[in-house]
Amino acid sequence: MEESEEQSDDSPKRGNHETETFRLHMVTWNVATADPPDDVSSLLHLNSPKSPDLYVIGLQEVYSGPLRFVSDSVFDDPWSHLLMSTLAPRKYVKISSIRMQGLLLLFFSKLEHVPFIRDIRTTYTRTGLFGYWGNKGAVTVRLSFYGHMLCFLNCHLSAHMKYATARVNEFEYIMDTQTFECKQAPSVLDHRLVFWFGDLNFRIQDHGMHFVRSCINSHKYNLLWSNDQLMMMKKKVESLQEFEEGPLDFQPTYKFDLNSDTYDSSGKKRKPAWTDRILWRQRPEPALPSVDEDSNNGVKMTSALVKQIEEFTEYPLKIKQELYTSQMEYGISDHKPVIALFSLEMRKMHDTPLVCLRAVGDWSADIDSIILYSPQQPFPSSSWDWIGLYKVGFTSVSDYITYTWVKDNEAVFNDEHMQVFISKEEIPVRGGDCVLCYYSSTLQCIIGISEPFKVHESKVALEEGLMPEKLNGLDQIVADEFWK
Repeated sequence: MEESEEQSDDSPKRGNHETETFRLHMVTWNVATADPPDDVSSLLHLNSPKSPDLYVIGLQEVYSGPLRFVSDSVFDDPWSHLLMSTLAPRKYVKISSIRMQGLLLLFFSKLEHVPFIRDIRTTYTRTGLFGYWGNKGAVTVRLSFYGHMLCFLNCHLSAHMKYATARVNEFEYIMDTQTFECKQAPSVLDHRLVFWFGDLNFRIQDHGMHFVRSCINSHKYNLLWSNDQLMMMKKKVESLQEFEEGPLDFQPTYKFDLNSDTYDSSGKKRKPAWTDRILWRQRPEPALPSVDEDSNNGVKMTSALVKQIEEFTEYPLKIKQELYTSQMEYGISDHKPVIALFSLEMRKMHDTPLVCLRAVGDWSADIDSIILYSPQQPFPSSSWDWIGLYKVGFTSVSDYITYTWVKDNEAVFNDEHMQVFISKEEIPVRGGDCVLCYYSSTLQCIIGISEPFKVHESKVALEEGLMPEKLNGLDQIVADEFWK
């Protein structure tokens, strides 16, 4: 495999001809600087008979005081820690995350999909204090899921009734300025599917408090829709019109007294509003240029567009919203969390991992060990690629026991396979059930996972009574104690 730093070619290759359906569970919640609740089972629908393939969780106003922000740069913040420790035993891995002050976006996937989530990129945009402060703005994760380009924007826009136009301006600024190092989808709207969600802060205008609360109490939410600022703006602003949203058949999620279902009873008595929203946009199917266009330019456009049209035809992507609701039982914030469940029906562009790898022979801390890997198709390898040893049930890409640089410890085994050596000093003496993961530095993702295998306890350590804890295990214990 020749070393290369070129962007991966995520064009269709040997995809499955059958369409498959994947379940996406999304959450948006302004947590108002509160620490997480003890139980997030209902937030994540953990008792549902149908488990999601993907979780995307966007939080706003995560506490970011100076001391906590410093500690969060060393350990996972309390919200990430809780969500990872809750989902990891159910074989979900945190694929990516990004934080900008109080804005936090987390992307989780079932382990089986991890090698097919590629070209992961993150970015952020500040809109607070004339673009210099990150208390408002957006954090974004984009990626390729079985070859389909997806983008997730978690936003926190300006507050207060009178700033509806400012909120739209902030949204358009975010969309215009966010770019990615990806040839197929360099901007947000180039993606096949975009999710825009968060505390968008749009309010219910004109209606008085008595009418609004009367409609809520009688569950006649539809009487408020015409005066919802986001719905009003969608009728006027072209950039919003391609975004879809399910019906607001749940009560407004802002503003509540803490630890109650009572709307704001303070002296301000803020009017209830659907500030917390989840919308989506499918990229429109491209059309061939008309025949009366300039012939030279028309040929170039047609060449580019034919490829896009073939992708839409050969690899369809359909989205259906299964649920859109609030989760009223949580009272730690003045906002209630909003949940959306989606079914994504698609044909995979890829159904083979880029790399296959396995552990060779018996593994323990008593002998050096061997990893055998083989590329299944060309990919942009790098001297910064590494193979990590993980415990079964690992929480994230960084939750490895140890790792080895591929190029530094590589030897040719035959024309199709490569050997990588890992020193016995790097292997945990306590052993356990483990997997190996090949991490591509260029694609910024795991592109191959081995079958689980057993690392045996060190006989030498047992005989000599030496059982030191591995470093990252000690770090986890410290983090656990830190957040108690």
